[in-house]
Amino acid sequence: MVSSPKPPWLKVRAPGGERYAELKATFRSLDLHTVCEEARCPNVGECWSEGTATVMLLGDTCTRGCRFCAVTTGQPRGAVDVREPEHVARALSKMPLQYVVMTMVDRDDLLDGGAEHVSKTVRRLKELRPDMLVETLLGDFGGHRSNVETTLDAGADVWAHNIEVVRRLQRTIRDVRCSYEQSLAVLAWAKEGSPATLTKSSIMVGIGETDDEVLETMRDLRGAGVDVVTLGQYLRPSAKHAEVDRYVEPERFDAFAREGRAMGFAFVASGPLVRSSYKAAEVFVRSTLLAAGAAAATDVEAVLRERMAEADTHVRSVSELAARSAASLLPPSALVRRGT
Repeated sequence: MVSSPKPPWLKVRAPGGERYAELKATFRSLDLHTVCEEARCPNVGECWSEGTATVMLLGDTCTRGCRFCAVTTGQPRGAVDVREPEHVARALSKMPLQYVVMTMVDRDDLLDGGAEHVSKTVRRLKELRPDMLVETLLGDFGGHRSNVETTLDAGADVWAHNIEVVRRLQRTIRDVRCSYEQSLAVLAWAKEGSPATLTKSSIMVGIGETDDEVLETMRDLRGAGVDVVTLGQYLRPSAKHAEVDRYVEPERFDAFAREGRAMGFAFVASGPLVRSSYKAAEVFVRSTLLAAGAAAATDVEAVLRERMAEADTHVRSVSELAARSAASLLPPSALVRRGT
């Protein structure tokens, strides 16, 4: 556990601007839940200004209780709003967004884990806004391949699932129903089931791992066919959650990014403030998919690499972060990780 003050690089400018205010008002009027706001994501201002946002499906109560996550844990008892797919799709179709991430709470109380519900939402949005790019950030569906395939069939542009932590920490940090092997399996199934679909995962650091374990996890993700990986600093949501073990320095995040590119990842977003739904990664994916157009599945890897340099320019430098005025900074306690 670290007891020293949080470092200066874990502060960001408070969100604002015309585009941010417009989207915030629209989300309120349409009664949409965004992980961006509820998790107090440090990148909300950047993402919304770029025309990207993350919405959460299937309610706000998760059936699992991971020790890093701020989402409420409980038993929804099968409750599902059957109107949600249509409502969310219609609402998003009216918004000035180019890229949307649909995430979900784990729903072990449902026979298919919520797969068909997610699929309906994606399909309907694609019908209404075929120009909008969609990423699904999903759970492991209890390791049932058929449910993974159901979500793939919906036609999302990116299929993401977070492995969260290194192998050794799985049992102490994630819910007992999660596992390292299960996460790798669902990611591999997604790539096998739809080679043209980009796959993505995320790793938290500063929660008790070693650098070598992070590199091992990255290699395992690449071995499962993952195209895009994000790495970010773990920040404790409350005293009930797992403690922060260390604050990883920006230079180390840069080293992880270099190692990841050498492993063959098409893009690595690595930095203290990076989260699984991060603007730089999404801008990269968006530019890649638009450039690919109707390219065959076998050409996807080549297009990914061509776009890597362009996307790297969107990752904010640490020196820029540190130089910002303290009067406009959010406290580090606001930077809470939340996700599937």
